[in-house]
Amino acid sequence: MSETASRALPVQDARIYPRGGLDVLSRAEVARLRDASAGGMHELLRRCALAVLTSGSASDDPRAARDLYPDFDIQVLQQDRGVRIDLINAPAMAFVDGEIIRGIAELLFAVVRDLAYTAIELGPEYAADLDSSAGITNAVFGLLRNARILRPADPNLVVCWGGHSISRDEYLYTKQVGYELGLRGLDICTGCGPGAMKGPMKGATIAHAKQRRRTTRYIGVTEPGIIAAESPNPIVNHLVIMPDIEKRLEAFVRIGHGIIVFPGGVGTAEEILYLLGILLHEDNAGLPFPLILTGPTIAAPYFEQIDRFIRLTLGDEAASRYEIVIGDPAAVAKKMIAGIRRVREYRIGHKDSFFFNWAVQIPQDYQQPFVPSHEAMAALQLRPGRAVHDLAADLRRAFSGIVAGNVKEDGMRRIEEFGPFEINGDPAMMQALDALLRAFVEQRRMKIAGEYQPCYRVVT
Repeated sequence: MSETASRALPVQDARIYPRGGLDVLSRAEVARLRDASAGGMHELLRRCALAVLTSGSASDDPRAARDLYPDFDIQVLQQDRGVRIDLINAPAMAFVDGEIIRGIAELLFAVVRDLAYTAIELGPEYAADLDSSAGITNAVFGLLRNARILRPADPNLVVCWGGHSISRDEYLYTKQVGYELGLRGLDICTGCGPGAMKGPMKGATIAHAKQRRRTTRYIGVTEPGIIAAESPNPIVNHLVIMPDIEKRLEAFVRIGHGIIVFPGGVGTAEEILYLLGILLHEDNAGLPFPLILTGPTIAAPYFEQIDRFIRLTLGDEAASRYEIVIGDPAAVAKKMIAGIRRVREYRIGHKDSFFFNWAVQIPQDYQQPFVPSHEAMAALQLRPGRAVHDLAADLRRAFSGIVAGNVKEDGMRRIEEFGPFEINGDPAMMQALDALLRAFVEQRRMKIAGEYQPCYRVVT
């Protein structure tokens, strides 16, 4: 290894050999990852690898790491005995005494593994398989199985959603909830980034240590468009990169046995609407799925706003699918344990697996990738009178577009070129949406640092 002294930020070259989970790649996989031409994945590999090498970064600008390390590169080489990864001008923060930090190396191997799998198993020749709902679910299953996320065991995985830009009090509360979950033997899955995605994992690590649990899972589920803005936090020990936001959301619902929602911004609202839309579908009417919205006392107004918006747009039935618990981490954990017991009983009764929720029916319009162009955002049907799960799907897409404009490189580029997205629909619904988004801005839930410039305009 050699250190380059001429850079403004310290960098380092390295040669590493993956261990466990990425022992071999096919020649086709290596060629696809190395190919920097049209249709190749080298730039995507480079961007995702840089995100994990700057694990713990406090920036939510997807271009920040690239600008700080413009000369970074990664090469994947096939050898007779396996795979070799060469890092050129890699961030020195990923190393200690000349050796790459083991946890960061594992995340790096996960990046190579998942992008290689996606390139081959979900390549153009398999496009027809992704035209059906069952085909998409099978693809999600395959990705998770290849990442060794699926583990036959009693239900104990809690998905935690929430914002990357939250207050200190809110962050400490997520740690307290994670601690209470960990004491009760529950593992944590989040979107893998900072803020409410890191706090529950951090709290659970202490509780797991107290309970002397040796096999613990802190699962981070992300996707290429967002990983650079929400680089994995250092506690994640199982990382999986899904191809798009829709498969990421489906992965959460398929592997989680219950979901806790902490305060957040538009990304958290998108996740809530996605799950509620699915649970409100008639095919899922009797499906137990514990959903708890929680935060410290100072977050009570936030959840009142969310609850009010949901009741106005989706109705009281939607609100009946979740509980709101304020300022009581132990109560959250106890309710989640009780909910997961009901999930266990239901799956035994319906002969469904513990590690992958096959029973939940996810409509195909929730699975198809939404590309948030200006035309697509303007065409969303945000009006009452529609089937509630159809309305929830379009509301989810509206928030997804704002997430893209805020933190995804493609979305940011569209906003810079064509101006803010325009969102229009029923006047009362648009007023409620505008009020909710304004509150997010005022509470600084849109950006970690700097003044927020809206990427949207609600037409009221």
